[in-house]
Amino acid sequence: MKIMAGNSNLPLARAISAYLEMPLTDASVRRFADEEVFVEIHENVRGEDVFVVQSTSYPANDNLMELLICIDALRRASAKRITAVVPYFGYARQDRKPGPRTPISAKLVANLITQAGADRVLAVDLHAGQIQGFFDIPTDNLFAAPVMAADIQTRYGTQELMVVSPDVGGVVRARSLAKRLNNAPLAIVDKRRDRPGQSEVMNIIGDVKGRMCILIDDIIDSGGTLCNAAQALMDAGAAGVSAYITHGVLSGGAVARVSNSALKELVISDTIMPTEATASSDRIRVLTIAPLIGEAVRRIADESSVSSLFD
Repeated sequence: MKIMAGNSNLPLARAISAYLEMPLTDASVRRFADEEVFVEIHENVRGEDVFVVQSTSYPANDNLMELLICIDALRRASAKRITAVVPYFGYARQDRKPGPRTPISAKLVANLITQAGADRVLAVDLHAGQIQGFFDIPTDNLFAAPVMAADIQTRYGTQELMVVSPDVGGVVRARSLAKRLNNAPLAIVDKRRDRPGQSEVMNIIGDVKGRMCILIDDIIDSGGTLCNAAQALMDAGAAGVSAYITHGVLSGGAVARVSNSALKELVISDTIMPTEATASSDRIRVLTIAPLIGEAVRRIADESSVSSLFD
């Protein structure tokens, strides 16, 4: 097999290739003067099982085009099987019609990846499970929960823990993490959103008094919801609040907002390459999931079970 990388998250791609003890495929992914994407593969991939590592994070459209063109180049170079490894699947929050005359962009992106020539998709913590059904090709959805649970046990294992979902929609994810933390109790933040990008915390469902609260979610974007939830938990008597989020989008003033919040720390994975502001923040820590993705890639290539990674 071969590992190929786009430009969206080269450090993660290199870490995956190091885990697999396999060099990245020699290829150029560059721009013409007018910003058109050009891909050239400098080694033979005929008959190979190729994994293309590319998050469709900011700038989402540029990174998506890189992924599509990489897949097309591999298909035309007669690769045997092409797997799109998309640690962060952009447009995932547009997974349904929230109102009349609106698109389901996640389905459109799934169609584009399929039509470009991908034979399989490997993603991490898709925003909604049904996105797997948007693809007409095999799709594996990895979970960062085992990596996060191990880190939580190491840092907070001696304290009384409470796993908290920042909204009702994330209860299943929070319950899964709570089970891994020796069936820790669960709380839910009830919030009402007046308009997009703003949220108001109303109340806490569950007794968090004196407990170390672990907020768990898949995406942090502006950070408003998470910071409001952390403050509400502290007001309810929590001993401390830390947040574990898979995808650190952290757009706009999110890093400053987190730094000035009640959060003890924000822990994100490296599915999205951290910005300079994120990396320099003393309140934000990055966990690598390269071994998790690397092991899944190895198992897909070997035709062995991926789901057993989470048993």
